[in-house]
Amino acid sequence: MQQIPRGYEHDPRLVALAPMSARNPDSTPASLSPINRESEIRTDAAKLATLWKSAQIIHMVDTRLSAADDSLTFIDADAVTALTNVFVEGERFFLGIGRDDNQPYFAWRTTWINPPEDDGTEEFEKRKYEGFKTLREIGGNLDADDLALAMHAVGLANWHATHTHCARCGAKTVSDLGGSVRVCPVDSVQHHPRTDPAVIVLVKDKDDRILLGHQPVWPAKRFSTFAGFVETGESFEECVSREVFEEAGVYASDINYLTSQPWPFPASIMIAFEAITHRPEEARPDGTEITEVRWFSRDDMKKAVAAEELLLPPTISVARRMIEAWFTSADGYTRDQLRGGESWRP
Repeated sequence: MQQIPRGYEHDPRLVALAPMSARNPDSTPASLSPINRESEIRTDAAKLATLWKSAQIIHMVDTRLSAADDSLTFIDADAVTALTNVFVEGERFFLGIGRDDNQPYFAWRTTWINPPEDDGTEEFEKRKYEGFKTLREIGGNLDADDLALAMHAVGLANWHATHTHCARCGAKTVSDLGGSVRVCPVDSVQHHPRTDPAVIVLVKDKDDRILLGHQPVWPAKRFSTFAGFVETGESFEECVSREVFEEAGVYASDINYLTSQPWPFPASIMIAFEAITHRPEEARPDGTEITEVRWFSRDDMKKAVAAEELLLPPTISVARRMIEAWFTSADGYTRDQLRGGESWRP
Protein backbone atom coordinates (compact mmCIF):
# COMPACT_ATOMS: atom_id res chain seq x y z
CA MET A 1 0.00 0.00 0.00
CA GLN A 2 1.31 3.42 -0.88
CA GLN A 3 1.70 5.86 2.00
CA ILE A 4 0.14 9.31 2.18
CA PRO A 5 3.02 11.83 2.13
CA ARG A 6 3.96 13.68 5.28
CA GLY A 7 1.85 16.75 5.85
CA TYR A 8 -1.30 15.17 4.43
CA GLU A 9 -2.04 12.51 7.01
CA HIS A 10 -2.88 14.61 10.09
CA ASP A 11 -6.26 15.94 8.94
CA PRO A 12 -8.85 13.78 7.12
CA ARG A 13 -9.92 16.82 5.11
CA LEU A 14 -6.38 17.09 3.71
CA VAL A 15 -5.99 13.54 2.43
CA ALA A 16 -7.52 14.50 -0.90
CA LEU A 17 -4.68 17.01 -1.33
CA ALA A 18 -2.10 14.24 -1.69
CA PRO A 19 -0.85 13.89 -5.27
CA MET A 20 -2.84 11.34 -7.26
CA SER A 21 0.09 8.93 -7.38
CA ALA A 22 0.23 8.78 -3.58
CA ARG A 23 -3.32 7.56 -3.01
CA ASN A 24 -4.41 4.01 -2.41
CA PRO A 25 -6.84 3.12 -5.24
CA ASP A 26 -8.47 0.37 -3.16
CA SER A 27 -9.49 2.61 -0.25
CA THR A 28 -12.73 4.52 0.22
CA PRO A 29 -12.29 7.96 -1.36
CA ALA A 30 -11.33 10.49 1.29
CA SER A 31 -13.50 13.05 -0.44
CA LEU A 32 -16.68 10.92 -0.24
CA SER A 33 -19.31 13.02 1.51
CA PRO A 34 -20.59 11.60 4.80
CA ILE A 35 -24.06 12.68 3.64
CA ASN A 36 -25.74 10.66 0.88
CA ARG A 37 -27.84 13.11 -1.11
CA GLU A 38 -30.28 10.34 -2.18
CA SER A 39 -31.37 12.15 -5.33
CA GLU A 40 -33.93 9.47 -6.21
CA ILE A 41 -35.97 10.41 -3.13
CA ARG A 42 -36.47 14.00 -4.35
CA THR A 43 -39.23 12.93 -6.75
CA ASP A 44 -41.20 11.19 -3.98
CA ALA A 45 -43.17 13.89 -2.14
CA ALA A 46 -44.69 11.39 0.28
CA LYS A 47 -41.28 10.00 1.21
CA LEU A 48 -39.90 13.51 1.75
CA ALA A 49 -42.83 14.31 4.02
CA THR A 50 -42.15 11.18 6.07
CA LEU A 51 -38.44 11.93 6.36
CA TRP A 52 -39.21 15.50 7.47
CA LYS A 53 -40.94 14.17 10.59
CA SER A 54 -37.74 12.53 11.88
CA ALA A 55 -35.22 14.91 10.34
CA GLN A 56 -32.54 17.02 11.92
CA ILE A 57 -33.21 20.47 10.45
CA ILE A 58 -30.87 23.40 9.96
CA HIS A 59 -32.77 26.63 10.50
CA MET A 60 -31.59 29.28 8.02
CA VAL A 61 -32.30 33.01 8.14
CA ASP A 62 -30.93 35.19 5.32
CA THR A 63 -28.52 32.34 4.35
CA ARG A 64 -27.19 32.24 7.93
CA LEU A 65 -27.15 28.88 9.68
CA SER A 66 -28.38 27.90 13.11
CA ALA A 67 -25.05 27.23 14.77
CA ALA A 68 -22.77 27.52 17.76
CA ASP A 69 -19.10 28.46 17.48
CA ASP A 70 -17.91 25.10 16.19
CA SER A 71 -20.98 23.10 15.16
CA LEU A 72 -24.38 23.37 13.55
CA THR A 73 -27.43 23.30 15.78
CA PHE A 74 -30.50 21.41 14.66
CA ILE A 75 -34.21 21.60 15.35
CA ASP A 76 -36.96 19.07 14.63
CA ALA A 77 -40.25 19.29 12.74
CA ASP A 78 -42.23 20.13 15.88
CA ALA A 79 -39.92 23.07 16.56
CA VAL A 80 -40.46 24.33 13.01
CA THR A 81 -44.21 24.23 13.58
CA ALA A 82 -43.83 26.15 16.83
CA LEU A 83 -41.67 28.79 15.13
CA THR A 84 -44.15 29.57 12.38
CA ASN A 85 -45.72 32.26 14.56
CA VAL A 86 -42.39 34.14 14.36
CA PHE A 87 -41.02 33.11 10.97
CA VAL A 88 -42.70 32.81 7.58
CA GLU A 89 -43.40 29.30 6.31
CA GLY A 90 -40.29 29.38 4.12
CA GLU A 91 -38.83 26.57 2.01
CA ARG A 92 -37.61 23.10 2.86
CA PHE A 93 -34.41 21.75 1.28
CA PHE A 94 -33.71 18.03 1.45
CA LEU A 95 -29.96 17.68 2.12
CA GLY A 96 -29.68 13.90 2.27
CA ILE A 97 -29.26 11.01 4.69
CA GLY A 98 -26.25 10.23 6.88
CA ARG A 99 -24.25 7.30 5.53
CA ASP A 100 -23.47 5.94 8.99
CA ASP A 101 -26.72 6.48 10.88
CA ASN A 102 -29.44 6.89 8.20
CA GLN A 103 -30.39 10.21 9.78
CA PRO A 104 -32.33 12.46 7.35
CA TYR A 105 -31.29 16.11 7.12
CA PHE A 106 -33.14 19.15 5.85
CA ALA A 107 -32.60 22.88 5.81
CA TRP A 108 -35.49 25.26 6.51
CA ARG A 109 -34.91 28.62 4.83
CA THR A 110 -37.10 31.40 6.16
CA THR A 111 -37.18 34.93 7.54
CA TRP A 112 -39.08 36.87 10.17
CA ILE A 113 -42.76 37.71 9.84
CA ASN A 114 -41.96 41.01 11.55
CA PRO A 115 -38.24 41.71 11.16
CA PRO A 116 -36.46 43.27 14.15
CA GLU A 117 -36.19 47.03 13.88
CA ASP A 118 -32.71 48.48 13.58
CA ASP A 119 -32.07 50.54 16.71
CA GLY A 120 -28.98 52.17 15.22
CA THR A 121 -26.54 50.55 17.63
CA GLU A 122 -23.40 48.67 16.65
CA GLU A 123 -24.71 45.59 18.46
CA PHE A 124 -27.94 45.40 16.45
CA GLU A 125 -26.64 42.97 13.83
CA LYS A 126 -25.28 40.66 16.52
CA ARG A 127 -28.58 40.66 18.43
CA LYS A 128 -30.61 40.26 15.25
CA TYR A 129 -28.81 37.07 14.27
CA GLU A 130 -28.22 35.63 17.71
CA GLY A 131 -27.97 31.85 17.33
CA PHE A 132 -27.14 32.10 13.61
CA LYS A 133 -23.74 32.18 11.91
CA THR A 134 -22.46 32.68 8.38
CA LEU A 135 -20.61 29.79 6.78
CA ARG A 136 -17.51 31.96 6.59
CA GLU A 137 -17.64 32.52 10.34
CA ILE A 138 -17.81 28.87 11.36
CA GLY A 139 -16.82 26.78 8.33
CA GLY A 140 -13.24 26.28 9.44
CA ASN A 141 -14.40 24.82 12.77
CA LEU A 142 -16.98 22.33 11.47
CA ASP A 143 -16.43 18.59 11.27
CA ALA A 144 -16.85 16.75 7.97
CA ASP A 145 -20.56 15.99 8.48
CA ASP A 146 -21.55 19.53 9.44
CA LEU A 147 -19.38 21.07 6.71
CA ALA A 148 -20.97 18.92 4.01
CA LEU A 149 -24.45 19.88 5.21
CA ALA A 150 -23.57 23.57 5.53
CA MET A 151 -22.01 23.81 2.05
CA HIS A 152 -25.08 22.16 0.51
CA ALA A 153 -27.56 24.27 2.46
CA VAL A 154 -25.87 27.60 1.80
CA GLY A 155 -25.37 26.80 -1.88
CA LEU A 156 -29.06 26.02 -2.29
CA ALA A 157 -30.14 29.05 -0.26
CA ASN A 158 -27.99 31.41 -2.34
CA TRP A 159 -29.33 29.95 -5.58
CA HIS A 160 -32.99 30.08 -4.54
CA ALA A 161 -32.61 33.67 -3.35
CA THR A 162 -31.32 34.85 -6.74
CA HIS A 163 -33.36 32.70 -9.13
CA THR A 164 -36.92 33.50 -8.18
CA HIS A 165 -38.25 34.01 -11.71
CA CYS A 166 -38.29 32.03 -14.94
CA ALA A 167 -35.53 33.01 -17.38
CA ARG A 168 -37.84 32.21 -20.31
CA CYS A 169 -41.06 34.02 -19.48
CA GLY A 170 -40.40 35.99 -16.28
CA ALA A 171 -43.02 34.20 -14.19
CA LYS A 172 -42.31 33.58 -10.52
CA THR A 173 -40.95 30.07 -9.97
CA VAL A 174 -41.58 27.70 -7.07
CA SER A 175 -39.25 25.33 -5.25
CA ASP A 176 -39.75 21.64 -6.01
CA LEU A 177 -38.11 18.21 -5.67
CA GLY A 178 -36.85 18.86 -2.18
CA GLY A 179 -35.38 22.22 -3.14
CA SER A 180 -33.17 20.77 -5.89
CA VAL A 181 -35.02 22.66 -8.68
CA ARG A 182 -37.37 25.57 -9.25
CA VAL A 183 -40.32 25.10 -11.57
CA CYS A 184 -42.11 27.68 -13.70
CA PRO A 185 -45.89 27.28 -13.25
CA VAL A 186 -46.52 28.88 -16.65
CA ASP A 187 -44.42 26.72 -18.99
CA SER A 188 -43.48 23.89 -16.57
CA VAL A 189 -39.76 24.38 -17.23
CA GLN A 190 -37.41 23.15 -14.50
CA HIS A 191 -34.55 25.45 -13.51
CA HIS A 192 -31.55 23.70 -11.93
CA PRO A 193 -28.76 25.13 -9.77
CA ARG A 194 -25.52 25.70 -11.62
CA THR A 195 -21.99 25.81 -10.23
CA ASP A 196 -19.28 28.08 -11.61
CA PRO A 197 -15.91 26.25 -11.79
CA ALA A 198 -12.79 28.12 -10.73
CA VAL A 199 -9.20 26.91 -10.50
CA ILE A 200 -6.95 27.68 -7.56
CA VAL A 201 -3.21 27.15 -7.84
CA LEU A 202 -0.28 26.64 -5.49
CA VAL A 203 2.72 27.84 -7.52
CA LYS A 204 6.14 26.46 -6.58
CA ASP A 205 9.69 26.82 -7.84
CA LYS A 206 12.54 24.27 -8.03
CA ASP A 207 13.58 25.17 -4.46
CA ASP A 208 10.10 24.27 -3.15
CA ARG A 209 9.21 27.85 -2.32
CA ILE A 210 5.63 28.95 -2.96
CA LEU A 211 4.41 32.13 -4.61
CA LEU A 212 1.52 34.02 -3.00
CA GLY A 213 -0.29 37.18 -4.03
CA HIS A 214 -2.16 40.03 -2.36
CA GLN A 215 -5.48 41.40 -3.62
CA PRO A 216 -6.32 45.06 -2.89
CA VAL A 217 -9.71 44.11 -1.40
CA TRP A 218 -8.05 41.97 1.26
CA PRO A 219 -6.79 43.13 4.63
CA ALA A 220 -3.23 44.42 4.68
CA LYS A 221 -0.65 41.60 4.88
CA ARG A 222 -3.12 38.96 3.58
CA PHE A 223 -1.53 36.72 0.94
CA SER A 224 -2.99 33.67 -0.75
CA THR A 225 -2.79 31.38 -3.75
CA PHE A 226 -3.91 32.40 -7.24
CA ALA A 227 -7.39 31.66 -8.56
CA GLY A 228 -9.79 32.46 -11.36
CA PHE A 229 -12.91 31.30 -13.16
CA VAL A 230 -12.72 28.82 -16.01
CA GLU A 231 -13.71 30.53 -19.26
CA THR A 232 -15.89 29.11 -22.03
CA GLY A 233 -14.09 26.44 -24.06
CA GLU A 234 -11.15 26.33 -21.66
CA SER A 235 -9.71 23.26 -19.92
CA PHE A 236 -8.74 23.38 -16.26
CA GLU A 237 -5.05 23.16 -17.17
CA GLU A 238 -5.34 25.99 -19.69
CA CYS A 239 -7.08 28.08 -17.06
CA VAL A 240 -4.28 27.37 -14.56
CA SER A 241 -1.64 28.55 -17.03
CA ARG A 242 -3.60 31.64 -18.05
CA GLU A 243 -4.53 32.77 -14.55
CA VAL A 244 -1.02 32.31 -13.14
CA PHE A 245 0.52 34.24 -16.01
CA GLU A 246 -2.12 36.99 -15.93
CA GLU A 247 -1.96 37.52 -12.17
CA ALA A 248 1.67 36.70 -11.36
CA GLY A 249 3.58 36.98 -14.63
CA VAL A 250 5.11 33.49 -14.63
CA TYR A 251 4.55 30.47 -16.84
CA ALA A 252 3.26 27.36 -15.06
CA SER A 253 4.27 23.82 -15.99
CA ASP A 254 4.09 20.39 -14.33
CA ILE A 255 0.46 21.08 -13.49
CA ASN A 256 -0.94 18.52 -11.04
CA TYR A 257 -4.51 18.18 -9.80
CA LEU A 258 -4.87 18.11 -6.00
CA THR A 259 -8.50 18.27 -4.89
CA SER A 260 -11.70 20.31 -5.11
CA GLN A 261 -13.92 22.20 -2.70
CA PRO A 262 -17.47 23.53 -2.96
CA TRP A 263 -17.42 27.29 -2.51
CA PRO A 264 -21.00 28.61 -2.27
CA PHE A 265 -20.04 32.31 -2.22
CA PRO A 266 -22.34 32.42 -4.04
CA ALA A 267 -22.11 29.38 -6.38
CA SER A 268 -18.63 28.11 -7.19
CA ILE A 269 -16.48 25.04 -6.92
CA MET A 270 -12.73 25.42 -6.49
CA ILE A 271 -10.57 22.95 -8.43
CA ALA A 272 -7.15 22.92 -6.78
CA PHE A 273 -3.83 22.40 -8.56
CA GLU A 274 -0.15 22.74 -7.89
CA ALA A 275 2.23 23.92 -10.60
CA ILE A 276 5.91 24.64 -11.09
CA THR A 277 7.48 27.71 -12.62
CA HIS A 278 11.08 27.54 -13.82
CA ARG A 279 11.52 31.32 -13.96
CA PRO A 280 10.64 32.51 -10.46
CA GLU A 281 12.54 35.76 -10.93
CA GLU A 282 9.93 36.89 -13.48
CA ALA A 283 7.08 36.96 -10.94
CA ARG A 284 5.26 40.30 -10.88
CA PRO A 285 1.69 41.39 -10.00
CA ASP A 286 -0.76 42.46 -12.67
CA GLY A 287 -1.45 45.63 -10.68
CA THR A 288 -5.21 45.22 -10.73
CA GLU A 289 -6.39 41.91 -9.26
CA ILE A 290 -3.01 41.30 -7.63
CA THR A 291 -0.99 44.22 -6.29
CA GLU A 292 1.91 42.35 -4.69
CA VAL A 293 3.52 38.91 -5.05
CA ARG A 294 6.01 37.28 -2.71
CA TRP A 295 8.01 34.05 -2.68
CA PHE A 296 8.03 32.18 0.63
CA SER A 297 10.24 29.41 1.90
CA ARG A 298 8.93 27.59 4.96
CA ASP A 299 11.27 29.57 7.20
CA ASP A 300 10.19 32.82 5.54
CA MET A 301 6.54 31.98 6.19
CA LYS A 302 7.11 30.85 9.75
CA LYS A 303 8.96 34.06 10.63
CA ALA A 304 6.44 36.31 8.84
CA VAL A 305 3.46 34.77 10.63
CA ALA A 306 5.20 34.94 14.01
CA ALA A 307 6.04 38.61 13.43
CA GLU A 308 2.42 39.32 12.37
CA GLU A 309 3.70 40.41 8.97
CA LEU A 310 1.64 37.79 7.11
CA LEU A 311 -2.02 36.81 7.24
CA LEU A 312 -3.02 33.56 5.56
CA PRO A 313 -6.43 32.57 4.12
CA PRO A 314 -9.13 31.43 6.58
CA THR A 315 -9.07 27.78 7.61
CA ILE A 316 -12.33 27.06 5.77
CA SER A 317 -10.65 27.66 2.41
CA VAL A 318 -8.87 25.12 0.25
CA ALA A 319 -6.16 27.77 -0.24
CA ARG A 320 -5.28 27.54 3.46
CA ARG A 321 -5.30 23.74 3.32
CA MET A 322 -2.97 23.75 0.30
CA ILE A 323 -0.55 26.08 2.05
CA GLU A 324 -0.63 24.06 5.28
CA ALA A 325 -0.12 20.78 3.44
CA TRP A 326 2.95 22.20 1.68
CA PHE A 327 4.28 23.77 4.90
CA THR A 328 3.96 20.62 7.02
CA SER A 329 5.36 18.24 4.40
CA ALA A 330 8.90 18.99 5.66
CA ASP A 331 10.33 18.00 9.05
CA GLY A 332 9.95 20.46 11.91
CA TYR A 333 7.02 22.47 10.54
CA THR A 334 3.51 22.30 12.03
CA ARG A 335 0.14 23.87 11.39
CA ASP A 336 0.26 25.63 14.76
CA GLN A 337 3.15 27.72 13.46
CA LEU A 338 0.79 29.24 10.88
CA ARG A 339 -1.98 30.42 13.18
CA GLY A 340 -2.90 33.97 12.21
CA GLY A 341 -5.73 36.36 11.47
CA GLU A 342 -8.94 35.08 9.96
CA SER A 343 -10.68 38.25 8.74
CA TRP A 344 -12.10 38.18 5.23
CA ARG A 345 -12.19 41.84 4.38
CA PRO A 346 -10.67 45.06 5.81
